[in-house]
Amino acid sequence: MNILAGLETFLYLVSSVLLYPVVVALVLLIFWVLLSFGGFLREWIDRRRNHFSPLTNYLIFLKEAFRTASDQRHLDITAERILQAEELKLVKSLDRIRFVIRTGPALGLMGTLIPMGISLSSLAQGDMPKMAGSMVTAFTTVVVGLACSVIAYLMALVKEKWVRADMRELECATELLLRETNGRSLPETKEEPEDAVS
Repeated sequence: MNILAGLETFLYLVSSVLLYPVVVALVLLIFWVLLSFGGFLREWIDRRRNHFSPLTNYLIFLKEAFRTASDQRHLDITAERILQAEELKLVKSLDRIRFVIRTGPALGLMGTLIPMGISLSSLAQGDMPKMAGSMVTAFTTVVVGLACSVIAYLMALVKEKWVRADMRELECATELLLRETNGRSLPETKEEPEDAVS
């Protein structure tokens, strides 16, 4: 029984020590969500005014890659590689938001359960002010964690639509630039079978 009591005391100490990193992480999470939401609003306004487009820099980079390509016969492979790298950047931009969606509730739950253990210990010792303070911390941390997660989830819903639309635009622009570089256009490819028949 002494071993079990020692292990329980050790776990209690570990969980009590974890309260401070959890609270600090939640505070940092709040600041990150606020900064991200500001950037999100700015991008939303720019997109509404048609001032935001990922195509400009991408097309400049793609044209430069075509111009400096060592083998002009394999431009399609070069274009595919550059397109996949750009699409990977767009997908990675969502990873930070998805991280907050998952960690917000987890940190909130940890911030709830740890102070509840402390408050129960305070109740057993008859320290009511400490118990009340621990309960306040328990409820506020879960609210903050869930609020950060909800805001991040709403941003992710909109940004996923933006990423899909941007990927379609990049694919279309890549195909058009590739056709232009190779000296082909859509009307010429449609007329080739008619010339062959005549």
